[in-house]
Amino acid sequence: MAVSRVDGRDKVTGQARYAAEHPAEALLYGVVVSGTVTKGRIASIDPAQALALPGVVEVITHENRPRLRSFDLFYKDMTAPGGSPFRPLYDDKIHSSGQPVALVVAETFEAARYAASLVRVTYEVEQHETSLVEHMERSHKPSRLKAGYTPPPEPKGFADEMWDKAVVRMEGEYYSGVEHHNPLEMFASTVVRGDDGHLTIYDKTQSSQNSRWYVSHVFGLSKDKVTVRNPYVGGAFGSGLRPQYQLALAVMAALKLERSVRVVLTRQQMFSFGHRPETIQRVRLAARPDGTLTSIIHEALAETSRNEDYVEVVVNWSGQLYACEHIRLGYKLVALDRFSPMDMRAPGAAHGVHALEVAMDELSYELKMDPLALRLHNYADIDPTDGLPYSTKELRACYQQGAARFGWAKRPLEARSMREGHELIGWGMATGMWDAMQMFARASAVLHADGNLVVSSAATDIGTGTYTAMCIIAADAMGMPLERVRFQLGDSTLPVAPIEGGSSHVATVGSAVQGVCEKLKKSLFKLARKMPDSPFASAGFEEAEFAGGGLRLIAQPAHGVTLQAILASACAARIEEKYMMLPNMLKQQKYLRATHSAVFVEVRVDEAFGTVRVTRVVSAIAAGRIINAKAARSQIVGGVVWGIGQALHEETQSDDRLGRFMNHNLGEYHVSVNADIHDIDVLFVEEDDRIVSRLGAKGVGEIGQVGVAAAVCNAIFHATGRRVRSTPMTPDKVMAP
Repeated sequence: MAVSRVDGRDKVTGQARYAAEHPAEALLYGVVVSGTVTKGRIASIDPAQALALPGVVEVITHENRPRLRSFDLFYKDMTAPGGSPFRPLYDDKIHSSGQPVALVVAETFEAARYAASLVRVTYEVEQHETSLVEHMERSHKPSRLKAGYTPPPEPKGFADEMWDKAVVRMEGEYYSGVEHHNPLEMFASTVVRGDDGHLTIYDKTQSSQNSRWYVSHVFGLSKDKVTVRNPYVGGAFGSGLRPQYQLALAVMAALKLERSVRVVLTRQQMFSFGHRPETIQRVRLAARPDGTLTSIIHEALAETSRNEDYVEVVVNWSGQLYACEHIRLGYKLVALDRFSPMDMRAPGAAHGVHALEVAMDELSYELKMDPLALRLHNYADIDPTDGLPYSTKELRACYQQGAARFGWAKRPLEARSMREGHELIGWGMATGMWDAMQMFARASAVLHADGNLVVSSAATDIGTGTYTAMCIIAADAMGMPLERVRFQLGDSTLPVAPIEGGSSHVATVGSAVQGVCEKLKKSLFKLARKMPDSPFASAGFEEAEFAGGGLRLIAQPAHGVTLQAILASACAARIEEKYMMLPNMLKQQKYLRATHSAVFVEVRVDEAFGTVRVTRVVSAIAAGRIINAKAARSQIVGGVVWGIGQALHEETQSDDRLGRFMNHNLGEYHVSVNADIHDIDVLFVEEDDRIVSRLGAKGVGEIGQVGVAAAVCNAIFHATGRRVRSTPMTPDKVMAP
């Protein structure tokens, strides 16, 4: 099924309101004053000039803020890693560059913005450390206390000994620079204060209930006093998993001034909190002359903040992708004077799988073996680390169908063997892998007397198509037209849903939606049996079906009734059911559950300038049953575009003398633009996984990016004979001897 977005009209006509667009009576505007040093303490804050401006209501600092809770536990949101979360305006300590040090609140945004420039702050500066490379020696084993994190498994076999004595082997060090999320919608919170003190908060977040959790705990408010809404989110991709500091600052101002307040961060301030962590990886692979892997060693070192151990699954993929009897994986952190990193699309896998897949390509040249043939030769039918079977795994079909679509069989083995005019042409490929997760969720469904169905859950749509997917699932389950279904999300008062992340929303919330519809159908069937002269009086539930907006006998389709008639007969204005979806963990834990991809890339490299054009991409995806082919393809195309950005453009540059990110704007932080993107072909192989979800679906968000940058890197080598082991692969690196 390929369906256009049900929310599309609202978005293109401007009817969809985002966090900074909700009106409120007598609204105040807050502008954040950002710190200018990296580490130390605030010696003094002088707000006098700001307060003297007409329209300025208050300058809130750590000295005059409202009461906050003191224990770390109250600041931990549902995705917080181990350690002490950042507390905005809590005290005079400076932990990282750009930290908020004050909030100017005024009657107009313009007055607040100008007044913010007049707040005078002096600091006692301490020596900072922001270089991962310079402080690798003080790495530490990380805390395991982060939802979704699994530490590397214990070593299997004798990986080091096997590598030492191998006939064919490779060793490489791979560097991934810092990347920042740059969603179109900047972080914003509009706090609407009711006459009774109730706070209705419109927040840019990937979970309204996570933001409510955070606000109620930090400020000691009852959940009944706080409602958080996020009906529309203009992109997030991990940046909205945790509440960002504008939320706490907006609530502070609303509580202190007893007014409604809006706080919107600037694009520069969007670079002052979490990011994809800087990472250094070392991979060693050994093989027999026929290509059989005999040793896999993958070690990673990543940055974190001084306060928290932000962790990702970086190296574990190397123990799952290829069959091997000897595997050793390692992962450590280095604490730096930076804000805590945070999840960014395909966290851990985007750079962890990249290092492995570039290393596999390097090994293929050592073996003089086709890169795809090497992967197929070491194909894992079970999880190599613990022997678990896959719930489903159609990676082999991805390889075969993707290669056929791309024309991989025509690829010459030697590097620098294809040229057209002044450009060298290269073909590269890589494998992608991501978790197929399912969490806990609730859903409610209300069928109204007019035959319209409203299904609800506190899910989130960050632009990925959640509204549409849930309507499709409900309409399919109820056998009714799509236009008769409406899905409600983005409200903390709705039935509980997990944070929108990890490509798990369809498998989780979608399963809850299907479950509540099944429950509703049974209730409707019971009512239908009680109708006068009911054709279902002596029928069993399995003998009937819901189709065409009604209920009918399977054996006698002409014998049926409309859903409106069922409710009318029962004199019911509406019928409602609720459902709680719990994953079958006893069953699921017996399997390795994952999505897979095979990415094939063509690049053209101008050797004189080192410029790289990605002219053709084929991405073959195995992600279970696809609910909406149109949105799913869009997700994969977006992931491929981001993968090209990771490969060639994106990096936040740090001046470690200042301890500061320097290119904190969209003029200097390079992302892929239309001119960088050419032919992207997406194909979904047939797969249906009833272990991951009752729908057969897995998830298509993250898998679209994983492996793309590696395929680009491998294509660059095939074109030029030059191996680039760090991202982004900018012209200076491509030209390097």
